[in-house]
Amino acid sequence: MLVRDVCIVGGAAVGLSIAHFLKRDLKFDGTVTVVERDPAYARAATTLSAASIRQQFSTPENVRLSLYGRDFFRTLKDRFGAEADIGFNEGGYLVLAGEAGARILRENHEVQCAEGADIALDAPQDLLARFPWLNLEGLAAGAWGRSGEGWFDAHLLLALLRKACREDGVEILTDTVTGLTRDGNRMTGARLASGETISCGTLVNAAGPSAGDVAALAGIELPVEPRKRSVFTFRCKEAVPGLPLMVDTSGVYVRPEGETFICGVSPTAENDPRAADDDFDPDWPLFEEVIWPALAHRVPAFEAIRPGPAWAGHYDYNTLDQNAVIGPHPEIANFLFANGFSGHGLQQAPAAGRAIAEWIALGRYESLDLSIFGYERIAEGRPLFEKVVI
Repeated sequence: MLVRDVCIVGGAAVGLSIAHFLKRDLKFDGTVTVVERDPAYARAATTLSAASIRQQFSTPENVRLSLYGRDFFRTLKDRFGAEADIGFNEGGYLVLAGEAGARILRENHEVQCAEGADIALDAPQDLLARFPWLNLEGLAAGAWGRSGEGWFDAHLLLALLRKACREDGVEILTDTVTGLTRDGNRMTGARLASGETISCGTLVNAAGPSAGDVAALAGIELPVEPRKRSVFTFRCKEAVPGLPLMVDTSGVYVRPEGETFICGVSPTAENDPRAADDDFDPDWPLFEEVIWPALAHRVPAFEAIRPGPAWAGHYDYNTLDQNAVIGPHPEIANFLFANGFSGHGLQQAPAAGRAIAEWIALGRYESLDLSIFGYERIAEGRPLFEKVVI
């Protein structure tokens, strides 16, 4: 049996961020073990995502989470050394709205600006002046992140975090948690597929798309499950200068990726079941029937494109309200959640990691008060809805 002070289930962006802040920033002198079943991250939500960051949310706390992530990305060299680089491109988000969505966009913009996000709210003609390749049909407004929003390399971020964790004495085990042990209102440990067991003082669920299944091992209901999202690539004959990560009124998104473009869209609710564990096949009809027509309408240059490779990944979808669950269980104080980010976990991993690390080391939030994301709302069936779901 391994005896550890902290056991973190899940070693991708969120789990590694927790361990990193715990050891490096908060100088936690206890033993920390991270259990990760996929050390190459071949099927991790972190590496199969669109790897982007935005502050365009409607909930102030979500804006704060991503502002913290922005500052973390901007200061990597101070934290990890002069060679630290994740290719952070502050190309911005451009969220478009028709008449029906313009009021919500304006309300969201007020929230974002009040939190210090650098977002411009433009009328159609102003959008055209910024982005002359844009078709204005059906547009009433657009919000554009002038700075602080964009995309980056998730693999490089994971490499930095993993290296730093090892340097700081974090043990990273390649294994799968198959059981959790509990004594009344305290978690006592985890059983691993290898046959090893870990006895721990604090257990953290950072298991991404598997978080609901991990919680169930302790008899705890957590409405988080894997949902499949496909990402497609293509090349375009014409240049589309200055393209940010654009989110069309249809929900279709596109952004540059070197000489190519990547794009995707969330399926409709009736076509979005829990993902099968082995289903990583891209949904090509979604590209052909939904994504390409929407892109060609909004950016006429995209009528002539050459599709390229595609991939699919699973992300941790909170079926209650598509928002994160962060913090301790109200009755099992040494069981902590960092789950259910529903597509924005990678960008919010630094802030969530800092918050959980503070809770472990200090018994409270210090940098950001994330109480709004606590498990209490899950237990009460009280959703916290976000108006900007991408």
